[in-house]
Amino acid sequence: MEKKVLSKSVFILAILILCIYFAFPLDKRINLGLDLKGGMHLLLKVDTSKLPDKAKVDAADRAIEVIRKRIDNYGVREPLIQKHGTDELVVELPGFTDRERARELIGKIALLEFKLVSSDPDKLKEALAGNIPQGYELKYTQDDNIPILVEKDAALIGDALTDASINFSQTSFNEPVVSLKFNAEGSKKFAQVTAANVGKRLAIVLDGNVQSAPNIREAIPSGEAVITGRFSIEQAQDLSNVLRSGALPAPLNIEEERTIGPLLGQDSINKGVRASIIGGILVLLFMAGYYLMAGLIADFALIFNLLMILGVLGALPLLLPEFAATLTLPGIAGMILSLGMAVDANVLINERIREELSIGRNLRSAIANGYQRAFSAILDSNITTLFAAVILIWLGSGSIKGFGVTLTIGLIASMFTAVFVTRTIFEVLLDLGWLKNSLPMLSLIKKETKFDFIGKRKFFYALSLILIIAGLVFFFKKGKDAYGIDFAGGQMQEFSFKEAPNVDQVRQVLKDLGMGDASIQQFKDNPKAVLIRTAEDRSTELINKLKQTFPNQDIQILRIEHVGPVAGEHLKSKAIWALVWSLVVILIYVAFRFKHVNFAVAGVIALIHDVLITLGFLVFTGRPIDLLSITAFLTIAGYSINDTIVIYDRVRENMRLNRKLSLYELINLSVNQTLSRTILTSGVTLLVVIAIFINGGEVLHNFAFALLVGFISGVYSTVFIASPLVLAWSGKKSK
Repeated sequence: MEKKVLSKSVFILAILILCIYFAFPLDKRINLGLDLKGGMHLLLKVDTSKLPDKAKVDAADRAIEVIRKRIDNYGVREPLIQKHGTDELVVELPGFTDRERARELIGKIALLEFKLVSSDPDKLKEALAGNIPQGYELKYTQDDNIPILVEKDAALIGDALTDASINFSQTSFNEPVVSLKFNAEGSKKFAQVTAANVGKRLAIVLDGNVQSAPNIREAIPSGEAVITGRFSIEQAQDLSNVLRSGALPAPLNIEEERTIGPLLGQDSINKGVRASIIGGILVLLFMAGYYLMAGLIADFALIFNLLMILGVLGALPLLLPEFAATLTLPGIAGMILSLGMAVDANVLINERIREELSIGRNLRSAIANGYQRAFSAILDSNITTLFAAVILIWLGSGSIKGFGVTLTIGLIASMFTAVFVTRTIFEVLLDLGWLKNSLPMLSLIKKETKFDFIGKRKFFYALSLILIIAGLVFFFKKGKDAYGIDFAGGQMQEFSFKEAPNVDQVRQVLKDLGMGDASIQQFKDNPKAVLIRTAEDRSTELINKLKQTFPNQDIQILRIEHVGPVAGEHLKSKAIWALVWSLVVILIYVAFRFKHVNFAVAGVIALIHDVLITLGFLVFTGRPIDLLSITAFLTIAGYSINDTIVIYDRVRENMRLNRKLSLYELINLSVNQTLSRTILTSGVTLLVVIAIFINGGEVLHNFAFALLVGFISGVYSTVFIASPLVLAWSGKKSK
């Protein structure tokens, strides 16, 4: 064996060992996203409208510190708290699914004020009549709803606190209370206030609500106070927590919320893994059955590719702790999808080797030339798909970002395994004499076809226009109803029942709550799960009413997703720009690589065609347009250009080899030469998509459907749209 081949083999083995080390055991190495292990995702907007300009500058940063203290005190493991833009925060709480408690914990401003209560009954009577005396405000005690008149200016505020803890009252039947302790300056001021106002009442006001208003019996020099109220132990613990952590600099509005229950998380893992195994097995069997020895080598590369993805996901948190690499449910789909895409490179190489063998080259030369001739198309295809994956990372957070990260790692890994690893294996087998002068493979198309694809272009132009126009008319006719809650706003809640419930009974529950316009969906593959979409957040009332109506059903919350109208518009705008930028970047890259703008424009028009066809089919079938749909559109754009690039690459090569042929003949020749490869790669990738569509569960169902339509449209548009458009805009006569 040559020294160079031996060195490459040792290098590959070292990479393989490293990947296995960082990947296993999976439950220790790989960080799971919220959609797999359950938890809450919150997008919060800091309302700085009432702050002075100077305080607005770092309001979000100060809010992050307060929230971090509160969450750390609560003991949530591995929370994510980060700034998003200038005035938004993203908070992720793994394993935490108590929505009301989380909202209270994070959203409470916790502005604590001590205000003196007026003892003048005439002033209180005047205030109740609507004429509040200057310098005062009318409040009501929280427990008894008794009106009191308090001074507007606080005698003392909560920034002087050093501690807040839960205790139990010895005089009120051992009820939980919150004990407060002031610092030296606060103790001094508290002593002065109480000494000067013995016999009066002092209201303890939290976020504008009077918690209690006890009488001051004597001066309190100890610097301690107690907040009483009808607290549960849990409420008292949470209140002491937020008071210890300090007040928020400004109110926080929840723009977006996604809560995933542990049941759905485990179900998602099971279905995602099953879809991956089925899809992976189908790909491996096809490659081994069709390409025989070359297919087995490709299969090794695909398994290596999977190990590299898992290894990098396991290594990233250790090497780059600030980069949160998590495996999400769409990430699992991205992993198996990247394997399907990796087949593309292996098919390209094997088909090139087949061509070299058919013209009489010996096996070593055929393999070397096959890799050399396939490389430019493989590089261009992976880079254009990589553009889409990077934009997905920029576009999304949580599960969408997870898909982009996994797809990016998979694409880079596929370049290494398909080009470097498989070639090294071929070289080792040649040097050992295990491969002689032949490399048998099956053949889909025995002889090169002579179809006149370009001649039928007008018919297919018309067909595409009809489908696109029909889809757009239907889309605009549906208006906001075409969108999921990601873009339209609203709330979606999914519940699990012990037995499949009667949908009419569920609908009656909604009507009783005044939510008759809500939509209900029951899944055929899992009728025990019910999905309810509403315009507003009334999930607490809904779950209580459902439990009351179905007392023996053991109802569990699978997930709750809420998106405010502002966040919905923001997400929609961001999604549109992501699509635009991906198309612009692909246009520039293809124009640069092929030195012809008409090649690039034709390719991008074909991508727009694929996205619009997919959009139309989603609308026709009543599937909502949401963030996962946009993820599918970007994936389609990145993948569909691969077929186009392969044909463009062959046209460029044929221009050098067949100078006497017209562009019409060159394009037809190139499409026929690459037809087998186009059908094979798309067919193998579709095996993976079909596995996700059938076995990936309800969360990935629409996503897989969009990919299924888009990839089929991609093959069609490559042959019948992009290729003829190059000819139409070349300025040369066509037949």
